[in-house]
Amino acid sequence: MSRITQEQKIELENEQNALAFFRQALAAMPEPRRRQGIRYPLPAVVTIALMAMVCGCDDAEAMELWGEANAEWLAGLFKLPHGTPTQDVFLAVFGAIKPDGFSSVFQAWVDLLSVKVGMQGKHIAVDGKTSRRSLDKAKNRPAIHTVSAWLCDEGLVLGQRQTDAKSNEITAIPALLRTLDLTGTTVTIDAMGCQTDIVKTIADGGGQCLIAVKDNQPTLHAEIRETFAQAADHRVRSVDEPPRPEVAVFEEVDKNHGRVEKRRCELCRSLDWISTHDRWPQVSFVVRVIRERTVVAEQKTSTETAYYIGTDANLLVSAAATIIRRHWSVENELHWVLDMAFREDEARHRARNCAANFTTLRRFSLGLLKRDPDRKLGIANSRKRAGWDRAYLLRILGATQD
Repeated sequence: MSRITQEQKIELENEQNALAFFRQALAAMPEPRRRQGIRYPLPAVVTIALMAMVCGCDDAEAMELWGEANAEWLAGLFKLPHGTPTQDVFLAVFGAIKPDGFSSVFQAWVDLLSVKVGMQGKHIAVDGKTSRRSLDKAKNRPAIHTVSAWLCDEGLVLGQRQTDAKSNEITAIPALLRTLDLTGTTVTIDAMGCQTDIVKTIADGGGQCLIAVKDNQPTLHAEIRETFAQAADHRVRSVDEPPRPEVAVFEEVDKNHGRVEKRRCELCRSLDWISTHDRWPQVSFVVRVIRERTVVAEQKTSTETAYYIGTDANLLVSAAATIIRRHWSVENELHWVLDMAFREDEARHRARNCAANFTTLRRFSLGLLKRDPDRKLGIANSRKRAGWDRAYLLRILGATQD
């Protein structure tokens, strides 16, 4: 009997340790509900929702069912005199919580991990994603657009900003970047982030950047194209002309999924042809990437050319090629996973702040799952395992305490 009691004691300690961060962080979050009539403590509701989300529950109805199935266990972890929360309770709580307040809890968890993994030499990819079903035409509410800072090396969302339109990324990105420790990092952004204020914000934060350039910066875009055109022009130049730009080249070929992709990355530090360089004083080089993709079965070939600006005076062309390619992990490992494993594009909770807070809850859950160093399954199956295996769930939740 004593052996069983000791095992139960150890199990209880493990459970309490796993939930320690969430108890402390959520206790400091302002209570958005009126004191009168509160039946479920805020930390309990939010933590149970997070646990259920990790275990594969994508909406409030599924969270209620998961809570009922684990009612006895949850009653030993939280004060639940009225039973486990219903879907109405989850929706009421997440509808009332201010999104910034809940995001601050997520940010506190991320900050703990950032200190542990270290940021020096890390790659941060910044990109936005729209939660399509959060659009509420009846109430004239636009779909939520979330700009995320993705730590490519660790598979972790470092921070996020929610806006009501993709065009608002221009103001959301610098606000997001100012909340992060950029010292020694390289930040990559698509063409929406090609703004002088954003480049300066990254430099002021101690980081380097590599940003795509398109026609939203027409003069810069045209002059980068002209720079590489001049580099390819081997004619003898007059004494009045700037010398031919020097270009470093890196080429690589990939063969997979029935396709052959050839990539040629060209890096040029000769900026004589950039007349607007005074507007971009931090920029030290420009890049052209030419991608040639061939579908083997059809023998069809397509070519794409992309241009970039960068600030790292010591970056090698091979490293630039790797960073540019790695940027798309924010699409493949974050946005695609949110849609496929968490069904984010199908999420329909729209009342009050529910859509915004469930967006944060999904990123929180994904971050917890990706922190497991021994994970051998994909995210979807890891969520199923967490639902079947309480020890695994507690290990996921306790990653911050390791």
